[in-house]
Amino acid sequence: MTPDLVPLASPSQIERTPSREEGVSQELEEDLRAFGCKFIHEAGVLLKQKQVAVATAQILYQKFWYTSSMKQFSIGDIGMGALYLASKLEECPLRMRDLINIYDLLLQRMSDELAPPSSGKGKEKFKYAPMSYFGNTFYDLKDAVVVAEMQILKRLGFNVHVVLPYGTLINYLRVLGLTNHKDACAKAWGFLNDALQTPVYALYAVPTIVGAAILLTVRLLGISLPSTPPNCWWDLFDAPWDDVWSVCGYVMRLYRDRTPEDRLRVMSMINKKDLRKWLEDNQLSS
Repeated sequence: MTPDLVPLASPSQIERTPSREEGVSQELEEDLRAFGCKFIHEAGVLLKQKQVAVATAQILYQKFWYTSSMKQFSIGDIGMGALYLASKLEECPLRMRDLINIYDLLLQRMSDELAPPSSGKGKEKFKYAPMSYFGNTFYDLKDAVVVAEMQILKRLGFNVHVVLPYGTLINYLRVLGLTNHKDACAKAWGFLNDALQTPVYALYAVPTIVGAAILLTVRLLGISLPSTPPNCWWDLFDAPWDDVWSVCGYVMRLYRDRTPEDRLRVMSMINKKDLRKWLEDNQLSS
């Protein structure tokens, strides 16, 4: 690993995460990480939360899984705990009641998607059933979010400072003369947002991640930039080529084709108990 790689975890933790130590495959872990970040994003949109808080939550969520196993904590709980914590860090705090209501809505909608259709009938349109104000569901979810927030702080050692890449992206695009190019800013911004679904923000420096977003953008749009040594554009930003290429690989893996069965399988593992059951069943069958 290159010297500029300053991750939260050690190289051994990166190569063998706590989840992989407990039998979760690399592909499944990547899918669960991405699904958890989508879950955070959906909740953030429904709560009309600021983008900076949602992005911070996704990065905290990714960092957490280098210290803990998905068999020990539910990805849904940790996602909501990260969003609640990030809302405080970015000074746009959420009401606990609002967060719990949205969490319950998303869980119900997920359960509806996973439920098989009734015999002889198509699937009925999803209808949200609000929870009782004094029912157990609210207090169970509230406890889960509070515990998740506490565990994130504890296991990250209260090191919750997050550097977001958007300002750096604009500066780099200006240096490269791409700010006036049609679609370049929007595409690069989109790649940075997609990268939030991967662990790269816990592994690589911001210039490297921004460099990868720019590389993907110029290749997608067919824009020519100096790429022949010793005049390589990424060298302007002290972004090693190998690391830039590695980040591109993480992002591109998000776009691989998945079957509907694979999507539903990942969705069904939002709870740690369901993940454990799936792992046990597959170990027995193998």
